Amino acid sequence: MKLIKKDFSKDGAGMLKLVPGEPEDMWHAYNLIAPGDTLTTTTTRKVKSESATGSVDTKKVRTTLTLKVVDVDFDTSVGVMRVSGQNVVENRFVKLGAHHTLELELHRAFTLEKACWDTVDLERIDQACDPAKSADLAAIVMEEGLARVCLITTSMTLTKATIEVPIPRKRQGLGSQFEKARLRFFDQVFDVFAREIDFDVVQCVVLAGPGFTKDEFFDHFQKRAVQSEDKTLMGVRNRFVLVSVSSGHKDALREALADPGIAARLADTKAAREVKCITDFYKMLDDDPDRAYYGYNHVARANEAQAIDTLMVTDSLFRSADIPTRRRYIALVESAQENGATVRIFSSLHVSGERLAALSGIAALLRYPMPEIAEEDDGVDSSDEEGPVDDAAPAPS
Repeated sequence: MKLIKKDFSKDGAGMLKLVPGEPEDMWHAYNLIAPGDTLTTTTTRKVKSESATGSVDTKKVRTTLTLKVVDVDFDTSVGVMRVSGQNVVENRFVKLGAHHTLELELHRAFTLEKACWDTVDLERIDQACDPAKSADLAAIVMEEGLARVCLITTSMTLTKATIEVPIPRKRQGLGSQFEKARLRFFDQVFDVFAREIDFDVVQCVVLAGPGFTKDEFFDHFQKRAVQSEDKTLMGVRNRFVLVSVSSGHKDALREALADPGIAARLADTKAAREVKCITDFYKMLDDDPDRAYYGYNHVARANEAQAIDTLMVTDSLFRSADIPTRRRYIALVESAQENGATVRIFSSLHVSGERLAALSGIAALLRYPMPEIAEEDDGVDSSDEEGPVDDAAPAPS
């Protein structure tokens, strides 16, 4: 994301002009733009014109619109974001007050105005505009006949391709059919991987799966790389980390990233830090539950006692359509930071973010046990009674 202009201060009104340069920037924009904001960008609009003879001609024209945002939708499968709202600056093509839906486009600038830029907004902007935010981790999760090629960025886990090839069981007299199908499967995975992964950026590849399929594919990968005489593919074998997991489905990626054997290789990636953080929470929940709490009410009580060591929050809570709810979570984050806590904001598109969402979207590891928090509830569930997850904006499609 390229920052063109910034004119605001924390907790104040102002504007920001940005240019999204890659698909992940659309995810950052989705987290920045909220109902009530004002968005200005160019878009296309169908315009009808009538000639002197009475014939009607329809054509698309490009115009600049300024919308008071009503709704924001992000389709993660194609990286398209649509913003709908009411036009607040009249022009020759769109009347004042007319409703319009536009798509934000890559490499096309947009200006965003807010009545209040909060801490979460500022951190999101820093993350989006940081040139070092590149997605340096890729993964192949596979089992016999099924593979998923994923790209793990600072904000999301993108499934670049799913490969499925029917493979017959290896039976006596049918060995050649099995081998041909398996070879076709490995070739398809290799071709997709070579096409989708940029090795100028990706520095580590997690190859995960049950049994020996992953190991045999890795051997096949090296042979194909030599046959293709592609120096880049021939030189990346040392970037692969093989790890055993329970299945070839995407959920198994969480197991792979949490594997102690690859922790050192992935230590500097945001994805690995988040996975470790949520894994540590679940472990603490088993070993010392009085130091692990989730749900807004429990976490807020721990923060009042300045007991939080690590606060974990999903970004979906900051997309709440209810402004007081959003501000409540932002205030909790700011207060925890002031009290010396480490704050981790999890992407709802990461496997770790999905696990945190199952715990109401907010959880905390404490510096010391606080059994009185659970005792005060007298058996009430620790999740927020006001339903913070339900208040949040719906997850992107």
